[in-house]
Amino acid sequence: MTRKLALTAFCLLPFTAFSEEALEEAIPVAPEFTLSAELGFLYKTGNTKSADMKAGLNFTHEKNQWLSLITFNFLGKKLEETHDDGEKEFVTTDNKWNLTTQTNYTLTPEGQNYLYGNLAYEEDEFSSFKKQSSVSIGWGRNWYKTKKASFFADIGPGYKHDVVSATDTVGEHTNDSFIVQAQALYIRKINDFVEFRQLLRAKYAVKNDENSIYKAETSITTKLIDSLQLKFSLIIDHNTDVEEGYDNTDTQTAMTLVYSF
Repeated sequence: MTRKLALTAFCLLPFTAFSEEALEEAIPVAPEFTLSAELGFLYKTGNTKSADMKAGLNFTHEKNQWLSLITFNFLGKKLEETHDDGEKEFVTTDNKWNLTTQTNYTLTPEGQNYLYGNLAYEEDEFSSFKKQSSVSIGWGRNWYKTKKASFFADIGPGYKHDVVSATDTVGEHTNDSFIVQAQALYIRKINDFVEFRQLLRAKYAVKNDENSIYKAETSITTKLIDSLQLKFSLIIDHNTDVEEGYDNTDTQTAMTLVYSF
């Protein structure tokens, strides 16, 4: 009887160890670094020839209780112009690019609350602002996170610096203001191939007569192959105080290819 029990235990031990190792290998480990690049073109011919290009980079680093995000976007426009001698060439008319970085530190391992630091910079020749930059620190929370959906939001005080482009009547000048920044991101995995994202961000100026910035970005990404996706996006930018002759709201609709490294 004792020999049978010993033999049974000897047979079960290797099987148990093998099962645990197989289980660990079966659980996917999230990569520490992720990088993706997107690119899209629009070329128009006919009475008017123009070319638009949209490009972007998204970098993520996550380790232990730290999460760092870097986002870069570029939008360029070229238009065919005719010189006095009749020669035609493409000339860059407007460019827009922005860089946003944020670092989150989760207060406790596997916790939901985090502290954040955010830095943003933008140059936009399409709007009345030549440059806009801001810095903010504060508190945030991962309200929920599942395999199919996640939602986080944060809020905190900050400072904003606007450089207003010169007009026919007013020269270039700057506006500085204290702000309250709030942002929220909702991600929903519709199925194995389609993902929905909704980002909302507000930079509310403390004083009533100062410019506040609101941004909404909606996107749907469809996986074509393992590392290549097709992205549809709608971006709405709103400034409450702009120069005369400019609209308060800018919209951007794009379709780009996204490659994940």
